[in-house]
Amino acid sequence: MAWRMPSETRPHERTWMAFPRAGQTIGDTEQEREECYAAWTATAHAVAEFEPVSMVVDPTEIARARRMLSGDIEIVEAPLDEFWMRDFGPTFVVDDERPGALGAVDWVFNGWGAPAWAEWELSARIGAFVADLVGAETIPSELVNEGGGIHVDGEGTVLLTETVQLDPRRNPGLTRGQVEAELARTIGTRHAIWLPRGLTRDYDDFGTNGHVDIVATIPAPGRVLLHAQNDAGHPDHTVSTQLRALLDAEVDAAGRSLEVVDVPAPSTLRDDEGFVDWSYINHLVVNDGVIACAFGDEPADAAARGILEDAYPGRRVVGVDARPIFARGGGVHCITQQQPRVDGAAG
Repeated sequence: MAWRMPSETRPHERTWMAFPRAGQTIGDTEQEREECYAAWTATAHAVAEFEPVSMVVDPTEIARARRMLSGDIEIVEAPLDEFWMRDFGPTFVVDDERPGALGAVDWVFNGWGAPAWAEWELSARIGAFVADLVGAETIPSELVNEGGGIHVDGEGTVLLTETVQLDPRRNPGLTRGQVEAELARTIGTRHAIWLPRGLTRDYDDFGTNGHVDIVATIPAPGRVLLHAQNDAGHPDHTVSTQLRALLDAEVDAAGRSLEVVDVPAPSTLRDDEGFVDWSYINHLVVNDGVIACAFGDEPADAAARGILEDAYPGRRVVGVDARPIFARGGGVHCITQQQPRVDGAAG
């Protein structure tokens, strides 16, 4: 078997999500909770314009989900304690030697490094649950990893972050070489581009310790979109400058130098909690479209939509207000997980 994680730009069978439920992440007030439900719902409806959506819903939230979600969205009941599907859900892979075969990597999920506030035992079972539901072959892994911690080009290149896969709270004592070998086995990559860190806010208590999917992504082989914080007063100005220098010197699995395209951050620098990590990088590519993060900052939002339209030619870019999602630790990409189409040929 030669499992390979296809590019997100390849055709999808559907997108998977998880509906919010009561817990630390959802918010302390009724208004905050309603904002959370609304943001997840808006994202699901935006995706459903382009492809089917399946929503995993905890039994306690079934009635609300049926009330808020359109009939086009499939509801799948299963116990949850978190609702960031990208991170605890399966990472789908295909087998080029067996057209039509679908695999699902079931990473170990420990709540982003087992912080004291996190609950993850129920959601950690969802990867295998979804794999079984869609008839995918489960590929177990002992690597503590999340879907938001990797980006691939589908041709052997993977982007990842030293502070995630090498995090001692996740994989104590593991080396780069061991991580790369496990990724080669499970998702078929053969060249890793290690970023030294992620964005500043992502190291707060409710952060992921540096997920790559808020920093950089690969819209096409040989090309990288990079979060660019152009305001020198924001700590991510230094971060994005350093990452730009690193990526400018890198090559992909085919030996190509990377074309790095800056995606400027929104103009907002701070919220009530400190410096924001608002990023347009955290978008989801869907069939014939892109679901982009919007931040109520129309000059910057419009500029980002234009960059995404150029990066994904022929796809319609739709913005979703991602501020309520980022307030809880992530964006549109973090709450979604694509299932590739495998109808006779690997994607």
